[in-house]
Amino acid sequence: MNMIISYYSVTNGGKTTLTNKLIKTLPNCCVVHQDDFLKKPDQIEVGDDGYKQWDVITALDMEAMTNTVKGWMENPVKFARSHGIPLAPLSEVTDPENQTHILIVEGFLLYNFAPARCFSKSYYITIPYEECKRRRSERNVN
Repeated sequence: MNMIISYYSVTNGGKTTLTNKLIKTLPNCCVVHQDDFLKKPDQIEVGDDGYKQWDVITALDMEAMTNTVKGWMENPVKFARSHGIPLAPLSEVTDPENQTHILIVEGFLLYNFAPARCFSKSYYITIPYEECKRRRSERNVN
């Protein structure tokens, strides 16, 4: 059985913290971070306000992200091995053919691109405005 779990939230909304806890707990668990598909800085549009527009769908290579998810769907064992993800030992699995594999897809604009919506379960993480504002103000942007 294979399962794709997705969750999205604002930038600094706790997605990576949740992901890090889940991958320590769940066996055969791989992760796709939408942030890993941000385009290079020179490819990011500048808005009317003079700032680069990082929080828009055009700042992301969504086709590459979709292909990555499809790669996991085609062969989660091969995907895990190629990404250095340890798999549960077969001795712990009663039926290797029915071994569960999980893919976590996390990001801030997951549902703005129709081909990426192939998830078994989806969650929206909310945080209070003041907490989001505090986290963003403490963010170290290089």
